[in-house]
Amino acid sequence: MPLPRLREELDLMPGPSLGDGQPSWTLHDPVRNRFFSLDWPTLEILRRWPLDDADAILAEIAASTTLHLEIEDVERVAQFFVENQLVRPPERGSAHQFAERLNKLEGSRLKWLLHHYLFFRVPLVKPDAWLNRWQGLADRFYSRRFAAITAIALLVGLGQVIRHWDVFIASLVDTFNWEGLAAYGVSLVVVKLLHELGHAFTAKRYGCRIPSMGVAFLVLWPMAYTDTNETWRLTSRWQRLTVASAGIITELVIAAWATLAWAFLPDGALRSTAFVLATTGWVATLAINASPFLRFDGYFILSDALEMPNLHERSFALARWRLREFLFALDEEKPEFFSRRREWGMILFAWATWLYRLVVFLGIAVLVYHFFIKLIGIFLFLVEIVWFVALPVWHELKEWAARWPRIRASRRTRHSGAVFAAILLLTLVPWPSRIQGSGLLHPGETWPIFAPAGTQVSHTLLREGLSVEPGAVLIELAAPELTSRIQTAQVRVERLRWQAATAGFDVESRTRLQSSQEERETAEAELVSLQEEASRYAPRAPFAGIVRDVDPDLADGQWVARNERLAVLVGGGGQLVETYLDEGAVKRVEVGDGGLFISDGRAGKALHLTVVRVDTDATRVLPSRMLAAQAGGHILTRERRNQVVPEQAMYRVTLAVNEDIGILSGLAWRGSVTIRGTWQAPAWPYIRNGIAVLLRETGF
Repeated sequence: MPLPRLREELDLMPGPSLGDGQPSWTLHDPVRNRFFSLDWPTLEILRRWPLDDADAILAEIAASTTLHLEIEDVERVAQFFVENQLVRPPERGSAHQFAERLNKLEGSRLKWLLHHYLFFRVPLVKPDAWLNRWQGLADRFYSRRFAAITAIALLVGLGQVIRHWDVFIASLVDTFNWEGLAAYGVSLVVVKLLHELGHAFTAKRYGCRIPSMGVAFLVLWPMAYTDTNETWRLTSRWQRLTVASAGIITELVIAAWATLAWAFLPDGALRSTAFVLATTGWVATLAINASPFLRFDGYFILSDALEMPNLHERSFALARWRLREFLFALDEEKPEFFSRRREWGMILFAWATWLYRLVVFLGIAVLVYHFFIKLIGIFLFLVEIVWFVALPVWHELKEWAARWPRIRASRRTRHSGAVFAAILLLTLVPWPSRIQGSGLLHPGETWPIFAPAGTQVSHTLLREGLSVEPGAVLIELAAPELTSRIQTAQVRVERLRWQAATAGFDVESRTRLQSSQEERETAEAELVSLQEEASRYAPRAPFAGIVRDVDPDLADGQWVARNERLAVLVGGGGQLVETYLDEGAVKRVEVGDGGLFISDGRAGKALHLTVVRVDTDATRVLPSRMLAAQAGGHILTRERRNQVVPEQAMYRVTLAVNEDIGILSGLAWRGSVTIRGTWQAPAWPYIRNGIAVLLRETGF
């Protein structure tokens, strides 16, 4: 059959050498401003395209070159030209074909809306003439002298930041407010504009045309862009790499000079502006533009450095081939042949890109859900998940379906199926669970000794490590005013009792007998109350134990403040361990479950525990800071009104130590707690949380 005729306006030009050393050529479609890289076999076929016969082309190539091509090679080249619209339309029916192709590309209105929601571009300016006028000024920034001065400014600025790191961090914290966020927004716009101008001026420096600059929207998130497709004309890999790196280099230059300015400017608006520009440049470059996993500058830099155009697509194809071979051993031909080291590097890069995109797209989906009203948010969330996550998986499953007869006949398939079934079964079958966290080991009986009021120590028996019996007086505190009131109350009670005893001797006393009895009872109650209050100034041990944590300044004649803790009496009634678990973990713990406690630093032996209490109400305030994550514990907390508040609902679980370890040398020991909870399938928490979120968000 005759070969399709190529369009006459196509432009063929030399291209850079490929990674394997063979020359390449670049085919330019000026109508769409698209470029195609051609290898040596494709070029030889294209040179003989006017022969209009595949057999003649192959015979001519075999006679004049060392290539040995097949008829399928010519067919693939022809298919490539047709699919990319590089051939002339047929004389008849071309309008109808173009209309059908346009309808197929645009699809339905819903498909058009989804495509433009996920990604679309808005060209704003045609900057080519303007760039030509300012190119002379821009060329001054490409000199070696400017690069050297910038490097010195970077070193000096970073040195000052290291020396004043605390001030730098404090400045960063101070910008976390609405004014700071607004400043970062303006700074980001300015930095990204200069970023794109860096690409544009660098491309113009090498003779490329810049047809447009504008804003691209990725899931409605605006990003500036510059059309630098003309760089495909460049035959120097170094020049293309320079254009790709120009944006990042521009941001780094801005960050370097802004850091230097922040280090030497006095406090004020200019220094704050320099700080915002510096942090914006560093963060935007390192966190966004340098990433090779999305089609940002980092991807094009890596692609040009490796001399591998379309790096994502080629690595994805290789990773999919490796996955099929690993699962099914189909013995298919590789999409491309590379050295073993590069092949595995591309496969690992593909897997890292898939994982990175999964996290990013899930995050974008969650943000989109929260930024819109619930109904639209749910719909857009599903669009994100289906388009970016489910659709690639579905395409791969379709490839498996096309190979199903071979997959079913492969022995490796049965092995892979058995492993998959075993993994699935292991996630659905209940397993004994191990719940881990930090906990505090402390005595079961403790009695803190406080000063009831600001007073003076009359006599103290408190000594560190002192053993006391129940009822023993621990300390005597002076309370002269209270003693006087007690004496007055005692005199009054005695007087009222004497009056009651002599009430029968005269008529007047008998008439006042009932009121005197009521007055006596009131006086006796007041005396008892005063005596109880006096007992607080001479506290007695409620149980046998050992005195710990005695105030080192405590002595006879020493004044103490109100509610000042003087010591702690530690009893020998066993030891307890307290830990706090979240809602998901506490449901798997019941009274009677066993556990294990190992102190931090592995000091002492492991202690066997038994759960004795599980609180049903969440803890609003964490009693001990030792269990907070900031102190090395496992509970995420925040400070509020000088109290430690858990970030999520935490429930206290109390465990008793099974063996007798005597009285602890300290009041509390922190360690790791492991509780043997009820059996549970590993997949059940994720299924339960997913159902709970679905029911909560849908309103059922």
